[in-house]
Amino acid sequence: MGELTGYQLGVIGALFLSVASSVSIVICNKALMSNLGFTFATTLTSWHLVVTYCTLHVAHRLNFFENKKIDMKTVILFGILNGVSIGFLNLSLGFNSIGFYQMTKLAIIPFTVLLETLFLKKQFSQKIKLSLFVLLLGVGIASVTDLQLNVLGTILSLLAIATTCVGQILTNTIQKRLNVSSTQLLYQSAPFQAAILFVTGPLVDQYLTKQNVFAFKYSPLVLAFIILSCLIAVSVNFSTFLVIGKTSPVTYQVLGHLKTCLVLGFGYTLLHDPFTQRNIIGILVAILGMGLYSYFCTHENKKKQMIDLSQGSQIKDKDSSTPLLGHQDKENHFEVKKATKDSLV
Repeated sequence: MGELTGYQLGVIGALFLSVASSVSIVICNKALMSNLGFTFATTLTSWHLVVTYCTLHVAHRLNFFENKKIDMKTVILFGILNGVSIGFLNLSLGFNSIGFYQMTKLAIIPFTVLLETLFLKKQFSQKIKLSLFVLLLGVGIASVTDLQLNVLGTILSLLAIATTCVGQILTNTIQKRLNVSSTQLLYQSAPFQAAILFVTGPLVDQYLTKQNVFAFKYSPLVLAFIILSCLIAVSVNFSTFLVIGKTSPVTYQVLGHLKTCLVLGFGYTLLHDPFTQRNIIGILVAILGMGLYSYFCTHENKKKQMIDLSQGSQIKDKDSSTPLLGHQDKENHFEVKKATKDSLV
């Protein structure tokens, strides 16, 4: 019972860390890009990953965690995919409003469900699908009101959806099949994620923004926000791997609805993003969908645990009864043999 409570506390802590760090970095990056004019999203992402790797390397040197070797080909492909995914997400943030960016992240849910159903043969109950439908309905209502839409931003969002779905499914699959922790996987894949973005970032940013990241005038305020963004990114990257490993890609994306509400609220109050009554209605419907999802998941998990415990107790009873019977038979056989021997004597 203590282990279960500890595990649940670990999951809650991971979810809280994910929400807090994600909302913080969205607000920080949006202020950096929209208000301060630093629109080099891909380059910024590479700096995020470099700082993340350096932080984990120091933690490894201080023996905070043990490194575990993973097949190099798997790590390289996984790192490149996640690097591209993160780059597209940050580009989507840079060229869309905060609201549409969060809606893009929530739109990942149905594609993740589809991929897991087709390729991993994972089953989702009708109740879970219904809750996800309600959630996506809320997303649809809120996203229709978001008028800050552009072709480039939409294309980047679609690419972000595709790469993120595959990347998050692999994040969960690799941790469970290879028995590695979120920290170990992030530590080994971060250099490859950083490398591809560090090389291509300035070129991509220059093509999209028509500006050179090295020619940008870095004021003390811009540098302060960049450093703050990199520090928050360490928590974002770590909590992302942690949550996906402890729960599932779909649950991680459902968690995004809370981030959406908080981010839209902060965006409206601090950055003066458009916020209408339809946004509020859509968010409330999305919250309802998330609530239903949480309730149905909890109910199904409890039901599954009861079945597992019942099957486990039956197996235990069967195993414990077999030796007793065997021992009893052995004693009976010994007594018969002894009686026979005594009669012969």
